[in-house]
Amino acid sequence: MSVVILDGSTVRSFVADEAAFARSVDARFAALDANGDGVLSRAELRRALESFRLLDGAGFGSAEPLPLPAEVAALYDAVFEQFDADHSGAVDHAEFRDEMRRIMLAVADGLGSQPLQVAVDDEGGSFLLEATEHEAAMVAAKVQEESRKAAEEADSK
Repeated sequence: MSVVILDGSTVRSFVADEAAFARSVDARFAALDANGDGVLSRAELRRALESFRLLDGAGFGSAEPLPLPAEVAALYDAVFEQFDADHSGAVDHAEFRDEMRRIMLAVADGLGSQPLQVAVDDEGGSFLLEATEHEAAMVAAKVQEESRKAAEEADSK
């Protein structure tokens, strides 16, 4: 587990970098495509969603009951339908990338402009961790470029 500091602009910048975002999403897609057929089945996407453990109840010691299996199945079906834009029964690369873009931009809107500390899983390939690493690389490149220009100016004097 890592803690990162980010805001909505961090996520938007990552999504706007088409090449970096595509590499990240395509790597996640490949990891989810268990049978390697180039599309995500309902079962493959469900396994991914289950790994997030979003429906494990309200937490340790909570009196909240676990959702009923039918409710869980309906939720997973609804999420799959959201990803499967063409209703083909499978999610292809383009559908996955488009929906992940929409999700990440919604996350950016939710984060707003105030920097927040966020705990992220650094072993599962977190999009938020990748967004902060992308931002750090961009800042480092800018600083390096400014240092290079300053050195060139100093050498020309």
